[in-house]
Amino acid sequence: MKLKYVGAMPVVSHKGVGFDESKPDKYTFLNAAIELLEALNYGPSAQTKHLHNISGKEYTENELVEALKNYIIDLEEVIEHTEHKIDELKKELIQRVHDHHNLEEDDRQAWINNIELMDKYYHQYVTNEVAYKRALDILGQEIHDARIEEVSFPMFRNYGMVLHDLLYVLEHRKSPIDGTLEIETVDEGLVGRLKLKHR
Repeated sequence: MKLKYVGAMPVVSHKGVGFDESKPDKYTFLNAAIELLEALNYGPSAQTKHLHNISGKEYTENELVEALKNYIIDLEEVIEHTEHKIDELKKELIQRVHDHHNLEEDDRQAWINNIELMDKYYHQYVTNEVAYKRALDILGQEIHDARIEEVSFPMFRNYGMVLHDLLYVLEHRKSPIDGTLEIETVDEGLVGRLKLKHR
């Protein structure tokens, strides 16, 4: 399994390939997700408020994989299942081409060729996304197990984005956890707070 940055979700047409910047590569957020996993890996705890101490470490691609394996025991198996997700994505993209009945056959074939050309890119994009989503699931479980009620974090290095994505995961757990994100100004600058309410 390999994790590496590829960039935003590609937008493919018969005219070429562009990128949808509103759907960034989840690789961008893996470093922050791992740091949060390390900081919040308490297990059951009497302490409910946690201040995230920043290591500032920038993981290499290989270190990301190894760090994720510390928390996601079935990571290799999870990633293997991405093949199905990638196949579904490609089928969906190719179906969109066939749904454009007003296209000339040459344009239709050019579009399909562009999709095929981006095969490795799609593969890495989806692999990064699956690893990130699994990291969020584990982070949600850590928060549940420790019954964490508040996490403070600095407003940089994507912590806020990761915790924003985590809110959806927490709200859709079998044992849902409600949460809100707030930003406060302190002497050191901006600090974010994730406030959680266990049901």
